[in-house]
Amino acid sequence: MWNPCPTPSEPAQRTHRTERTHRTERTQRPEPSPRPRPSEQESLPMAKDRMAALDAHWRAANYLAVGQIYLLANPLLTEPLKPEHIKPRLLGHWGTSPGLNLVHTHLNRVVAERDLDAICVWGPGHGGPAVLANSWLEGSYTQTYPDITRDAAGMERLFRQFSFPGGVPSHVAPETPGSLHEGGELGYSLAHAYGAAFDNPDLLVTCVIGDGEAETGPLAGSWHSNKFLDPVHDGAVLPVLHLNGYKIANPTVLARLPRAELDELLRGYGHDPIHVSGDDPRRVHRELAKAMDQALDSIARIQQEARGHGTAQSGKGQGGKGQSGRSRGGAGGSAGNERPRWPVIVLRTPKGWTGPAEVDGEPVEGTWRAHQVPLSGVRENPEHLRQLEAWLRSYRPEELFDAEGRPTRLVLDCVPEGTRRLGANPHTNGGLLLSSLPMPDLDDFAVPVDKPGASIHEPTRVLGGMLARVMADTAERRNFRVVGPDETESNRLGALYEATGKAWQAEVLDTDEHLARDGRVLEVLSEHLCQGWLEGYLLTGRHGLFSSYEAFVHIVDSMVNQHIKWLKTSRELPWRAPLASLNYLLTSHVWRQDHNGFSHQDPGFVDHVLNKSPEVVRVYLPPDANTLMCVADQALRSRDHVNVIVAGKQPCFDWLSMEQARAHCARGAGIWEWAGTENGEREPDVVLACAGDVPTQEVLAAAGLLRTHLPDLAVRVVNVVDMARLMPTSEHPDGMADSEYDALFTADKPVIFAYHGYPWLIHRLAYRRTGHANLHVRGYRESGTTTTPFDMVVRNGLDRYRLVMDVIDRVPGLAVRAAPVRQRMADVHTRHEAWIREHGTDLPEVAEWTWSG
Repeated sequence: MWNPCPTPSEPAQRTHRTERTHRTERTQRPEPSPRPRPSEQESLPMAKDRMAALDAHWRAANYLAVGQIYLLANPLLTEPLKPEHIKPRLLGHWGTSPGLNLVHTHLNRVVAERDLDAICVWGPGHGGPAVLANSWLEGSYTQTYPDITRDAAGMERLFRQFSFPGGVPSHVAPETPGSLHEGGELGYSLAHAYGAAFDNPDLLVTCVIGDGEAETGPLAGSWHSNKFLDPVHDGAVLPVLHLNGYKIANPTVLARLPRAELDELLRGYGHDPIHVSGDDPRRVHRELAKAMDQALDSIARIQQEARGHGTAQSGKGQGGKGQSGRSRGGAGGSAGNERPRWPVIVLRTPKGWTGPAEVDGEPVEGTWRAHQVPLSGVRENPEHLRQLEAWLRSYRPEELFDAEGRPTRLVLDCVPEGTRRLGANPHTNGGLLLSSLPMPDLDDFAVPVDKPGASIHEPTRVLGGMLARVMADTAERRNFRVVGPDETESNRLGALYEATGKAWQAEVLDTDEHLARDGRVLEVLSEHLCQGWLEGYLLTGRHGLFSSYEAFVHIVDSMVNQHIKWLKTSRELPWRAPLASLNYLLTSHVWRQDHNGFSHQDPGFVDHVLNKSPEVVRVYLPPDANTLMCVADQALRSRDHVNVIVAGKQPCFDWLSMEQARAHCARGAGIWEWAGTENGEREPDVVLACAGDVPTQEVLAAAGLLRTHLPDLAVRVVNVVDMARLMPTSEHPDGMADSEYDALFTADKPVIFAYHGYPWLIHRLAYRRTGHANLHVRGYRESGTTTTPFDMVVRNGLDRYRLVMDVIDRVPGLAVRAAPVRQRMADVHTRHEAWIREHGTDLPEVAEWTWSG
C-alpha cells in the first residue's frame, strides 16, 4: 500500500505503481485574466499550506468513500479491523470515486476563493460514495440529516447506510444534498448541466463526464449545447471529461484516443481543452489547480466581453430574418457576434486511484478491476482484510479527523461556507427558487362556441397564443422555456416567436427566421437534448414545455423514467421543495400522420407513462381547443408531476365553450348530454365513450348515425379527458370510486370505447370495474400506412360505421332487428375502399360531415 498524500515536507512515496506513467499536461491560454485572482503569496505555483489542505481534503474524501463501501463499525480504525466490522454485502463503486473526490476538492477551492455561485452535475454512474463523502465533510449532509452528525458516531451512520437496507442508493440520488442528476443511468449529465445554466447568468455549472458515459449517444450529442448558450443571459458550463480508462470490464473509447485526436474532437465541438493527467498526487493537485484557474479566467473573460459589448439581442422573434446577425466563429472570447470557445478540462487519472495496486496477484488500480469493490472477500479472506486495513490507513485518518471524528481544520481549510457549499446551493433544490408563472386569463384566448361542432380551429395554434403571452410576461424574469425537435412552427406554436426567438449562437444567414442569441425557444433535432435541457431547467427552479411529434417522443422513454423516479423520491423527502412539472405536448399524432405513414404512427408513450408512479404521472386527451387550453393551464400550474397532453394540430371541431371546458376538465370525465339520446327516464341502452380528438369526432358521428337509424335507442356519450380517472382511487389519486364509475359507465350495459391509443390500455386501467366484461375498446391496432385521414380510422376499426356495428352487435335484441342498418354500415366500408383508391380523398359524406344533433 502506498502513501498517497504527503505533507509539504514529505516527498510522495509509492510502493506500488501502475505500469504506465501518466504525464501531466495542459494547454496554454492567453493572460492576463480579468477575473480577480488569489493574492500573490497564493498564486500558482500554489502555496504549500493550500496544497496541503487540498491534499488533506482529498484524502479524507477518499477515506470516507472506502468506508462507505466496506465498514459497519470501527469508522476511525481505533482498533484493528475485524470481520465483524465489515458489511455482509459489499456494494458500491470505488473506481470513479477518487476522480470525483479530486474534482470536488478543487471546486471547493475556486468557489471559496472566487465567491462563485456554483453547482456540479456528477455524471459517472454510481459515484455516490464520493459525493456523499464530500457533502458530509462540508457539513451540508448533517444540515440536511441531523442524525448523521459530523463526528465518529455520524461517520459510522454514514458508512452503515450506504447501499444498505433502509439506507441510501449507491448513485447520486435525490437523497444526496447538492444533487440534481440521477446517476443511475448514463448519458444525460451534460444536457442537464446546460439546462441548469440557461437563464442563470451568475451560475457556474461544472459537469463531470465519465469516459464510459461519454460513449453514449445522448452525451455525444450534448457537446453541441454550447451553440445554444448565450454568454449574456445564461450561466456557464465547465465540462470536466474524466478519463480513468475503463468502463465495467472494457477500455473506454476516448481514453484510448491519442491526445491530438481527442483535441481535434473537442475543438471540433467548439471547446478549448485543458489537459491534466498523472498518477502523482502532488503534481496532479498542482496542475488541476492551474487548469481550474485557467478555465474560470477564460469563462470570466467570455462573459465580460459579451456583456460589456452588448451582444444581447432584443429576443423578439418578429421581423424574422437574420435576427441576431452573422456569427463568424473564432476562438477565445465573444466580441461582436463571434461564438465563444468555452473551456473543457480533460482529467486523466487512474481508475481506482490510491486503491489496492493488485489483489490476488491481479493488477487492480488503473484497470477495469477497480470499477466496483476491489477487495470482495474481506470477511472470509484474512489477506483481503489486511489489505483493506492497510488501504484505509494509507490515507492517515489520524491527520484528517480528531479524536471525536470531526474533520480537522486542515481538511476544511478550502471548503466554502453557507450556500456556497456544493451540497447546499439552492439551485440543486430548485423548488426553493421557484416562482409561479404569470398565467393569463383563459377567457382572453377562448374559442367562442355557440353550439357544439359549429366551428373549427387548430387546437395547438390556439394554445400557441396563450404560450406566447406566458413567454412575453416572463421576459424580465426569464423562467419559462419551450423546447422541441425543430417542430415548433410545424406544431402550430409559431405565435411564440412574437415574444421570443429561437436560441442560436452559431452562424446566421439572411434566409433564417426567428433566430436570436437570447431566444427562449430551444430547437434541436435531438429529443435527448430537449429532454435533458428541460429537466435541468426545471430542476433548478424554472418552468417549461416540451412539444414533440407523438411517435418520436419514445426516444426519451428512458429519460422520463429517470425523471419520474427522481420526482417520486423527491416527494418523499421533506427538505426537497416541489418543482414545476415536466410538461409534454404531443401533437402530429397517430391519427393525422396519414401523410407520413406507418413510421410516424405510434401512440404508445401514454402507455409507457401510465405504468409509472401514479402520484407523479398525469395524461390528458383534450378533444378540442378550449379543453386543450384548460389542461395546459392546469399542467403549467402543477408541481412535481409529469403531464402528458395529446392534442392534434389539424383543424378540429369546437365542442365546448370555455365555461363548459373548465367544468369538464375539472371532472376529468363526464357525460355529454347534448350528444346522446337519453331522456332521463331510463338507463341508457349503450354507452359510447371516447378519449382523444379523433375518437371523439368518430363517436359523435356514430351517435348521429344511431340517432337517425335507431331513434328509439337510448345512447349515452361519455368523454374522458384525464385518463387516470378510469383507474380506481386505490391505484391513482385522480381515480374514480367504483360507485362513480358505475354511475358514469353503468354496471351492466355495453360500453363501446373509442380510444386514441392502443386499446388494451383501457382494459388495463378498468379491469377491476364491475362492468369490465361489457367493455369493448376500439383504438390503434398497429395498422398504418400513407393513406387518407379517414382510412386510418377505418383500418384500425375506430371509424363511425364500425362503432355503429359494434353497438348493434352488443346491445341485446338489436342483432336481428337492426340487421339492415348494420348491412348499410358495412356497405359504406366497401364504398370507402373503392373511393379512396380512385380519388385519393375521403368520401364526401365523411369529408363534409358536421355535427347536427
